[in-house]
Amino acid sequence: MDISTQNTDAGAPATPRPPQTEQQQRATRGATRPGDRIFLALSRGSGILLLVIMAAIAGFLTYRAFLAIGRDHGNFLTTFEWNTNLQPPVFGIAVLAFGTVVSSVVAMVIAVPVAVAIALFLTHYAPRRLSGPISYVIDLLAAVPSIVYGLWGALVLVPHLDGLFGWLNDYLGWTGIFSWDGGAPRSMLTVGVLLAIMILPIVTNVSREVFRQVPRMHEEAALALGATRWEVVRMSVLPFGRSGVISASMLGLGRALGETMAVATVLSPTFDIQASLLDPGGGTFAQNIASKFSEATQDGRDALIASGLVLFVITLLVNGAARLIIARRKEYSGANA
Repeated sequence: MDISTQNTDAGAPATPRPPQTEQQQRATRGATRPGDRIFLALSRGSGILLLVIMAAIAGFLTYRAFLAIGRDHGNFLTTFEWNTNLQPPVFGIAVLAFGTVVSSVVAMVIAVPVAVAIALFLTHYAPRRLSGPISYVIDLLAAVPSIVYGLWGALVLVPHLDGLFGWLNDYLGWTGIFSWDGGAPRSMLTVGVLLAIMILPIVTNVSREVFRQVPRMHEEAALALGATRWEVVRMSVLPFGRSGVISASMLGLGRALGETMAVATVLSPTFDIQASLLDPGGGTFAQNIASKFSEATQDGRDALIASGLVLFVITLLVNGAARLIIARRKEYSGANA
């Protein structure tokens, strides 16, 4: 090699390497550590397996649903009847969709404000010796099985709702939504109250963790400017945790939409749409499947599976929307979207 070339190469400034990103550093470490490669393969395989299982469930439900809809003599979306024993069968999901949406909306209206208030109290008002036991009780409520809630609702909640139903009928019955004929309080409002109690721990726990992530300097800056405790919550905590609270609410909505045994225990469905929330009527997808699957014929089971497909799609949409909201604030999701 020529000496001038050597001098030129030696005197040339070295090109600095761009700094590696965190993702590239992880990839480099994973390429040299067997344990990381094994863990990466297992994680990736688990994710792929989950997608395969979801696709298999969706494919099975879709296939059986098309068989049922092909034999349906009514309109699957608008028929107010469910009689799969006829030849040909007649069934539709209009009543089930109405009952599922109404009961879930009632539950959300009751549970979300209470859950957010509890979360704010635990994180910004309650002393440590009080917030710990309350948080523990809320965690226990989240672990109670659905059938226990259903038995409690049938034996305790339903007999004690006569007074509330009578009061609503006396003062708000003119609206038609809260008119009551004096029957057993096994209606959509009862289902909504029970579902609100069931989803309350979920919304409270997620909202509490979100409020704990508020930067301390934001609160201290507001206090330094003379803000009161409520003004700190209103100007710093609630805006910072808005998307997290929405995500928590949608996760609770997902459970309310798919709840089965508790709804079947306290509801007296008549497969009809009632304008009043206090009169028996309606039904939900999950409750209808649980109550009719054991005695259904082949056509009836296919029809129930078709209704289950609709519930499956609704639940996927709700959880997908919650994931999109969480992705907007990555500090709540715990992972990069």
